[in-house]
Amino acid sequence: MKFADNGQKNRFGPSLRSAVEPFRAMEIVARAKWLEDKGHDVIAMSVGQPAAPAPIAARNAAIDAVKAGKIGYTPSPGIAPLRKRIASYYGERYGLEPDPQRVFITTGSSAGFVLAFLSCFDAGDRVAIPSPGYPAYRNILRALSMEPVEIATVSADRWVLTPEKLMEAHRQRPIHGVLVANPNNPNGTMMQPEAFRNLFNASQEAGIRFISDEIYHGLTYGTPELTALSLGDHAFIINSFSKYFCMTGWRVGWMIVPENMIDTIDRLQQNIFICAPEISQIAAIAAFEGIVELDAVKHGYEKNRELFLERLPRLGFKTIQPIDGAFYAYCDATALTNDSSDFAKRLLEEAAVAVTPGCDFDTESGDSWLRFSFCGEFERLSEGFDRIETWLKQR
Repeated sequence: MKFADNGQKNRFGPSLRSAVEPFRAMEIVARAKWLEDKGHDVIAMSVGQPAAPAPIAARNAAIDAVKAGKIGYTPSPGIAPLRKRIASYYGERYGLEPDPQRVFITTGSSAGFVLAFLSCFDAGDRVAIPSPGYPAYRNILRALSMEPVEIATVSADRWVLTPEKLMEAHRQRPIHGVLVANPNNPNGTMMQPEAFRNLFNASQEAGIRFISDEIYHGLTYGTPELTALSLGDHAFIINSFSKYFCMTGWRVGWMIVPENMIDTIDRLQQNIFICAPEISQIAAIAAFEGIVELDAVKHGYEKNRELFLERLPRLGFKTIQPIDGAFYAYCDATALTNDSSDFAKRLLEEAAVAVTPGCDFDTESGDSWLRFSFCGEFERLSEGFDRIETWLKQR
């Protein structure tokens, strides 16, 4: 049966707003899992998933909750003990404790981005993000009918977004918001505290909403962290238990919102997500008891980082953007390939080592770059470099 062509789009096809790019890092994970299921021993250097488990206290708290059967809906902002614990954590770590009413528990940082974007921006609004940067920023913005404005970072600026670049883009066409991660993904590069403060101040003077992705706080190597909470009352802060707390699959994060946005975020959370999983919230409270464990994990990352800084240049990756934090190395691959996607695909299929092509993070120059993750086990990562070295010699 045929329908009359009345000029409308196919009502049974996907919407225009759903036409976002894939998250290629997750496609690599899926292919690596397929190879593992076929018996291949794949070494993961592709995604930011800590090899270490969640703190033992968090796991035990979840077990106890399951045994008690007390798992259900929670208040949309999250359970009060967790909101209070996060607020006190900011007092301990940064010397600044927010009102717990400003703290919302989210289904990972991803839900935080959706809530922040919907509460701050209207369809068609333009939001600046650095390039290279986390691909889900631009993909979520597009899915919500907003426009990501990718601003290229350069070596001369130490690969960070500057107030001058932001204002230049704002003069060309008004920018309504700016989102930065500090440390950044895919490179782990950080703004120095004064640079971060200057970017925030410039955005506020121009009336640009400031969103700070602080998911890699706790994982820095010599460069001090600065939370946007200390800069002003109008910033949105987004964080998660996935990285420092090693709780990726628990899907629990948080956001700290301006006081005048509390009711707005509450309504959006009620309708879109209802609440974050209660069992994950219970575990997250206990995760704060595992700081000693988590700092030991971080020391392992420091060792891995040294391994990467030693081995990557020997393989031909001469330019590595500064690894100030997180657990990534973002490398110029032009000495080895002019197509990082093909390089990553062949490396996985032929050497069973999974890395991520830069096109995920930079739509203009990403084909020349690769991201390596070093949150795995030292011995496995070292073996991965041995495999890459052998594979390069055999090409």
